[in-house]
Amino acid sequence: MKIGLYFGSFNPIHVGHLIIANHFQQFTDLDQVWLVVSPQNPLKKKSSLANEYDRLEMVELAIKDYPNLRVSNIEFTLPKPSYTIDTLVYLKEKYTEHNFSLIMGSDNLDGISKWKNADILMRDYKLYVYPRPGYSQNENLDNVEMVEAPLMEISSTFIRNSIKEGKNIKPMLPPKVWEYLDGSNLYK
Repeated sequence: MKIGLYFGSFNPIHVGHLIIANHFQQFTDLDQVWLVVSPQNPLKKKSSLANEYDRLEMVELAIKDYPNLRVSNIEFTLPKPSYTIDTLVYLKEKYTEHNFSLIMGSDNLDGISKWKNADILMRDYKLYVYPRPGYSQNENLDNVEMVEAPLMEISSTFIRNSIKEGKNIKPMLPPKVWEYLDGSNLYK
């Protein structure tokens, strides 16, 4: 089975994440997309992250009605911070029957040279890349497939800041995630 791994903090997950994940599952050769909740991205500040189990719960709530999307907490058991190459090696050993690829925005592709073992990652795994405003397309790289996908200008940072300011961000969140956040103190 072809699995696309969509890594993220999902802090919180929003409709943009769902649109991208669903688009890649429906409009590429991927059988499933796994949303991998990263407890700590080495390139982000940990202090701005909600608890990893709250973020996992929100992703589970968000994808409930999407049969070909899955949530993964695989990085919760791996050493922190999480490095994509380590997670991929672990998944490849654990699920030998699957063929894993990465889903990322062109912003991440532009910065991939900073990632641990980026050369091995780019050599051994296919990368499905969606456009992000202001970033190059890098269409001539081996193992990279540029995919025309909806351009999303929603960010988790914008959502967190809006919640702090008391703004109504309900349309930007999956309904069950809105309910989860509305009844909590997360991001306030």
